Amino acid sequence: MGIDGGPRTAVVIGAGVVGLSTAWFLQERGVDVTVVDRDGVAAGASWGNAGWLSPGLAIPLNEPGVLRYGLRSLLDRSAPLHVPATPDVGLWSFLTRFAVHCNWKSWGRAVQANLPFNEECLEAFDVLTANGVDAPTVEAPIMAAFENPKQALGLLHELERINASGQEIRYTAFEGDDLGRQAPQLSPRARAGIRLDGQRHVDPGEFTRSLARAVVARGGTIRSGFRVTGVHDDSGRLSVRSGAGDSVSGDAVVLATGAWLNVLGREWGVRQPVRAGRGYSFTVPTEEAVPGPIYLPAVRVACTPYQGKLRVAGTMEFRDADAPLDQRRVDAIIASARPLLTGVSWEERTDTWVGPRPVTPDGRPLIGATRAPGRFVAGGHGMWGLTHGPITGRMLAEQITTGKQPAALRDFDPTR
Repeated sequence: MGIDGGPRTAVVIGAGVVGLSTAWFLQERGVDVTVVDRDGVAAGASWGNAGWLSPGLAIPLNEPGVLRYGLRSLLDRSAPLHVPATPDVGLWSFLTRFAVHCNWKSWGRAVQANLPFNEECLEAFDVLTANGVDAPTVEAPIMAAFENPKQALGLLHELERINASGQEIRYTAFEGDDLGRQAPQLSPRARAGIRLDGQRHVDPGEFTRSLARAVVARGGTIRSGFRVTGVHDDSGRLSVRSGAGDSVSGDAVVLATGAWLNVLGREWGVRQPVRAGRGYSFTVPTEEAVPGPIYLPAVRVACTPYQGKLRVAGTMEFRDADAPLDQRRVDAIIASARPLLTGVSWEERTDTWVGPRPVTPDGRPLIGATRAPGRFVAGGHGMWGLTHGPITGRMLAEQITTGKQPAALRDFDPTR
């Protein structure tokens, strides 16, 4: 341990944006860091997500309408929210707990808990890009599009509730032909829209890889193919061991393994379950350049400019994190998005991907110290792990090095 009692060394388990951000901000506080991952940098949800940096849409998943919608579409493979017929008792237990939290009181608490993160998340990205992370963040509004003004009312009400909670989201409603001038990829069928200003987007895989390069450039070590089997006390230090018999040690250990967080976290007193809400994405060419992200809330599809094309991402599928890709889910995204978009070459899609987003039943992530000394967790961000990854790393690094829980992390206590 350091002279002031803080750790001199740390091991971060997980090389996604949350784990690497934690590593970077620990280095900023003078800690030597080793990052280990079972696959490699950006191998999971940090690569295939929509790439939005969107404090304006970092809305908790447990909105009451999600429960009503989920019950109607429970076993429908073509629905944006899909739960397969399965005897998995753990999954049904999780969904029951999630349903209990699908009310305005729990949703409002999650919104309030997110406020400090939403206020500071873009600044945390700016700190990284000003200090060695060379992947840019791109400022652009997000255009949410609907078939008619009535469909837009749900999102308008959510935005009003969030603004009433203290967060300021700037947005403008559009109807008719004005909408097409905002986003040329929208078809004439889209007749209503809401433009959210003050948002950004990135190439998520490149940003995460650039963050990894910055960690290494600052003296850190990243080890891929390191499948952790346990963490053990070893003469006052914590030894992280792999299935191949290797080990690395540190004064502190951070678990940032996304949808797999409970595998080790349960042993450390993390009682909140984390399940895989799997999302799909792919890339398609467009006839015209895409000026900014497009959101289709009615069908839960997010579209982003990506390497000169359009990345299309969607669905929430509650299946095992390591289950294979289901082509029917990709077909369902295309069928639901095609009527609202134009000039898109759906048959020329590439980079088809599926990955697990870590979801908690109460809509709040798990960030902070566990009941096991020296062991911390960072995960459970749902669909907003990229948006909140760097601010998570900054807040958690403060707690690890000072021993004091920042006020912004109280509602995210992993032992709640």
